[in-house]
Amino acid sequence: MTITYRWRGDVDNVLLGALHADGFGHPPDGTDWRTQLERHSLGWVCAWENGAMVGFVNVAWDGGAHAFLLDTVVARHCRSRGVGAQLVAVAAEQARAAACEWLHVDFEDDLRPFYLDACGFKETSAGLIAL
Repeated sequence: MTITYRWRGDVDNVLLGALHADGFGHPPDGTDWRTQLERHSLGWVCAWENGAMVGFVNVAWDGGAHAFLLDTVVARHCRSRGVGAQLVAVAAEQARAAACEWLHVDFEDDLRPFYLDACGFKETSAGLIAL
């Protein structure tokens, strides 16, 4: 099956909510994704297969040189097929086109091979405060 990737494509709150819930293991919470993305994002990438949303990544930014990946998710039945890496590649390409100089991501240890090996991120030191 062919998977297509769309930068700043139309987002259906129900479809994205279901994908996010499935990918992160929680019930759909009714998030108004469209409004959130339009207010806070440089853009986003959606992956589609036969009319079904099978992947998503949000590219937030500071309005300048820094972009940040959030909510990278791939439908369970599409994992290990390169969908996530292609989502990140399109996000990086579009952030570069918007004159961003840096693309940041933070992740849990089990995702280290994905982000560092499959996507080409370099390991850095960072800090985090749980709020």
